[in-house]
Amino acid sequence: MADVAAGDLDETLKAFSQRAAEAEERLARLEAVVSSKSDRTASEKELSSLVKDFHSKVEIAQQELAAEREKASKEIEKLTSENAKLQYRIAHLVRALQEADSKLGS
Repeated sequence: MADVAAGDLDETLKAFSQRAAEAEERLARLEAVVSSKSDRTASEKELSSLVKDFHSKVEIAQQELAAEREKASKEIEKLTSENAKLQYRIAHLVRALQEADSKLGS
């Protein structure tokens, strides 16, 4: 059951990671354009504003990713605990069933 939850975690985090990577790529391209310009014009200020905007979006995406990881980690912990409890119950039920079968066989 933990493997299924881990797979779900990977799928959930994959979208956040992809968004963060795309934003970082755009940020790098914008920074390159800004650094290559020699004159300080209005368009450079606009690009600088875009860079800051993308940078803030990257930070937001990273925060969302961290929150999703924490949420998924708690869910995995909960499911692991529940799984252990169920396995414990199954072991006792199997033992009780074997004892009942052996009494019937006697």
